[in-house]
Amino acid sequence: MQNENDGGGVNRRHFLELAALGSALALAKPLTAVAQTSPAASVTPELEEITLGELQVGMTSGRWTARSIAEGYLGRIDALDKRGPAINAIIELNPEALAIADAMDRERKAGHVRGPLHGIPMVIKDNIDTADRMATSAGSLALAENHATRDAFVAARLREAGAVILGKTNLSEWANFRSTHSTSGWSGRGGLTKNPYVLDRNACGSSSGTGAAIAANLAAIGIGTETDGSVVCPSSASGLVGIKPTLGLISRAGIIPIAHSQDTSGPMARTVRDAAILLGVLTGADERDPVTVSSRTKGQSDYTRFLDAGGLKGARIGVARQYFGFNDATDKLMKDAIELIHSLGATIVDPANIKTNGKFDATENDVLQYEFKTDLNTYLAGAPAAVKSRTLADLIKFNEEHRAQEMPFFGQEIFEQSEKRGPLTEKKYRDALAKNHRLARTEGIDATLAKHKVDAIIAPTGSPVWATDLVNGDHFTGGYSSASAVAGYPHITVPAGLAFGLPVGLSFFGGAWSEPALIKFAYAFEQGAKARQKPRFLPTAV
Repeated sequence: MQNENDGGGVNRRHFLELAALGSALALAKPLTAVAQTSPAASVTPELEEITLGELQVGMTSGRWTARSIAEGYLGRIDALDKRGPAINAIIELNPEALAIADAMDRERKAGHVRGPLHGIPMVIKDNIDTADRMATSAGSLALAENHATRDAFVAARLREAGAVILGKTNLSEWANFRSTHSTSGWSGRGGLTKNPYVLDRNACGSSSGTGAAIAANLAAIGIGTETDGSVVCPSSASGLVGIKPTLGLISRAGIIPIAHSQDTSGPMARTVRDAAILLGVLTGADERDPVTVSSRTKGQSDYTRFLDAGGLKGARIGVARQYFGFNDATDKLMKDAIELIHSLGATIVDPANIKTNGKFDATENDVLQYEFKTDLNTYLAGAPAAVKSRTLADLIKFNEEHRAQEMPFFGQEIFEQSEKRGPLTEKKYRDALAKNHRLARTEGIDATLAKHKVDAIIAPTGSPVWATDLVNGDHFTGGYSSASAVAGYPHITVPAGLAFGLPVGLSFFGGAWSEPALIKFAYAFEQGAKARQKPRFLPTAV
């Protein structure tokens, strides 16, 4: 179901062949191809687990260029994403990527380096507008011709920083807000994304493509989006660091929405440092998203200054014990993590449970459905003329008319339920939103932090991820995301280790605008644990 042609009509295979040819002609020392014993055979081993800092050093020394690095990643995409294990994380390549890399090389040669993302190849989720030849489809065939005329705020910030957007990543269609029986990582336009650690396991969603791509080293860093769990779950499932920031830290302008009271984008990377670098680039006030006004005094342009390997010393860390007990292997990893955090100088407060957990599930659903109808209709109304579906009702009709392509495995009952919702002036909506904020914020995370006098709370982000099942859909087995998502508070997941060859993440979360502290704690844990391992593309769990 992957479209063989990119948004501009250039044949993708021909584009990759040109990329490979250009690699041989690169002026700088090229990234070489060396035989491997894994499915990554003969594809640029230098790019495996490389950091932003190391890439910048290589370009500064002249060993590499932005173009040679981009070509190396394009080679990996061809070998691992489209062939080999066929992860299927990339939904569309950017036909302008190498031209952008060339421009960044010219700037560097002229003595101008924009910052830590200058010349860095990255990927973004296919619900983020880019004013180029790529579509922004949310994985739906209904938006296959949605070529934005203006960059999303985050895309514009990335370009200003000198990043090379290699392409867009597959996702759970409509950010997993179409059916209660959906399979994460599947979209009508993009097909199914696989987990690069164990190929028959799920990549989690909805930012499944970004998670799988960064885990498999198909790009240096990536962007996901989250309403509830869609950055942190795929990050946990793919052994990544994922940051879901405070609502208002990053503009949502130009991102296909679910709900403005919870939506945000966020960095996904292999290290805390790289995620912190990316977060600093993305922050800032935007007139198109009024909620970002609060970030004028709360946001930071450089979160790397909070990286401290000794950052857990003297901290009080609470344990949300209520999110344990769903998997023995996960509990063992969490036990080891807690012991490590204590050995690094933190006081452990156990338990530090959120008493309101589960009490806002129904009202969260109400709020999301109300806001989805309103927010999506607003986005579609401003879409280019080529987009024929201008309302949620139009999308429902489109899916029915294209049932074989769009609904072969699951339906659209969430769409249908949302369409029945009224305007945001209705009392049911306003009461539900107020209840969510009271229970998730005031009586939830805020109350827990104050009661136990803790600086942050930890929990398992998720279990070893479930086997993909297109017949029955997802079957989550436990983990943490909802309280932070509903509150609009920050949440960071960090690799804690492997269980049966599958990654498990440790969550750090806290109150509004606590990103600096959470980054400090997450970095200290990461440096102590060194838990991330690159994927082995196993066919099944061992």
